[in-house]
Amino acid sequence: MRKEQNVRQLSIAMAMTLVIVGAAQAAPVDITGPWFRALPGKLPAGGYFTAQNNTRRDIAITAVSSDACGMLMIHQSSSKGGMSSMDMMMRVTLPANGKLVFAPGGYHLMCTDPTAKMKIGARVPVVLSLSDGTAVAAAFAVRGANGK
Repeated sequence: MRKEQNVRQLSIAMAMTLVIVGAAQAAPVDITGPWFRALPGKLPAGGYFTAQNNTRRDIAITAVSSDACGMLMIHQSSSKGGMSSMDMMMRVTLPANGKLVFAPGGYHLMCTDPTAKMKIGARVPVVLSLSDGTAVAAAFAVRGANGK
C-alpha cells in the first residue's frame, strides 16, 4: 500500500513539474491567422492577425518590424461623424489573458515601401516587440487585394 502511495505521489510531482516547465516556456503572446493584404506597385500593405495574451498581466506591443517593409507601423482606423481616419499607435495593450484582433477597419499593421518579398503567395517574417522585453516572430501569408 505504501509503495503505491509513493508511486502515486511521485507521478503527481512529475506531472506538476512538466506543467510548470511548460508554462515557463510558453510564449507570453500567441499570434494566429497572420496575413498581409498586398496592393499593386509600391502601395502600402495592411497586416492582420489575432494576438492572444497568455499571461495574467497586461502586455503591450511596442514595435513591429519586417524586412519585407521599408517601414512597418501599428495603425488604428476609426470613423467619427462620417469621417474616416487612421492614427499611428506607439503601443497597443493586450489585456491580461485576453486577445486583440487586428482586422480591416480597426487595428492593423501598415507596411510602407513593401520590398520584393511582399508578393502574393509568399510568407514574410514579422517581429513584434513586447513591453516585457520579449519578442514574438510570426510568418505572415501574403494575399491579394481581395484577401485571397
